[in-house]
Amino acid sequence: MNAIETAGLGKCFRGWLSGREVHAVNDVSLAVEQGTTFGLLGPNGAGKTTFVKMLLSAVHPTSGQARIFGQDARLPEARRSVGYLPENHRFPTYLTGRAMLDFYGALSGMDHRTRARRIPEMLAKVGLEQWGDVRLGKYSKGMLQRVGLAQALLHEPRLLILDEPSDGVDPVGRRQIRDILQALEERGVTIFVNSHLLAEVEAFCRDVAILHKGKVVLQGKVRELTAGKGYRLQVTGTLQEGLRQQVVAMAGAVVEEDGHTALQFVDRAAANAAIDALRAAQVEIDALTPTTSTLEDVFIRSVNG
Repeated sequence: MNAIETAGLGKCFRGWLSGREVHAVNDVSLAVEQGTTFGLLGPNGAGKTTFVKMLLSAVHPTSGQARIFGQDARLPEARRSVGYLPENHRFPTYLTGRAMLDFYGALSGMDHRTRARRIPEMLAKVGLEQWGDVRLGKYSKGMLQRVGLAQALLHEPRLLILDEPSDGVDPVGRRQIRDILQALEERGVTIFVNSHLLAEVEAFCRDVAILHKGKVVLQGKVRELTAGKGYRLQVTGTLQEGLRQQVVAMAGAVVEEDGHTALQFVDRAAANAAIDALRAAQVEIDALTPTTSTLEDVFIRSVNG
């Protein structure tokens, strides 16, 4: 059973004055395995937040269906095991961090004894144990994001849905959030992240989908999407002209700088042939590394293609 499964999910909005239909989400079919970390990527206006709101039944789809742990996502029972941190959340600023967590814990059906036990644990987990009795109006943006994560985790959800979880958080806070999420993943919690911070997603998520103009344009495992397409060979010094011409003919490109020569190869056979020629000439090889794409490279190609 998948944690999230959608089939042909779509949402069409109609302009009040123009009557023109806009497909915010168009025929999206996704499957998110239990216990994995999944990143939904896309430029602004791609439909990411609308998609998340349909999963949570905050927005009703105009086509298709969504299921959470095998249940229709429209059923309240399907959402009891979900923790959610929305983008641009607004908590009552007159409440303290502790009171806010108590309020939202009660809304989720947690009894008083469980709330009293879990709230100090969550404040400590997000690094706010000294701020529990301070009103939220005095929290920084990053602190509000962390206490928001605490409320999403309070009832120990099986599925955690995070909409831009690192927004406004400093590098130390982002690392802390990532460590928390990695610990949850190790415990089997499914984590669905909606983000435009590609480096964060690449460092943390195992699977991603890229949404563009309401449609999924690419989906797969991060390690496969960014896998190397060739090799980079670095040697010490500048090569003699005859040898240089020989290996450059095998390589796709060559760069000489700072007393080193770097050769780019499109396949393993060409790299091995160049290594044989270089070693026969007693040239020292510094490094041979596979070339990879970043998730940002993959993303730009997908939305511009």
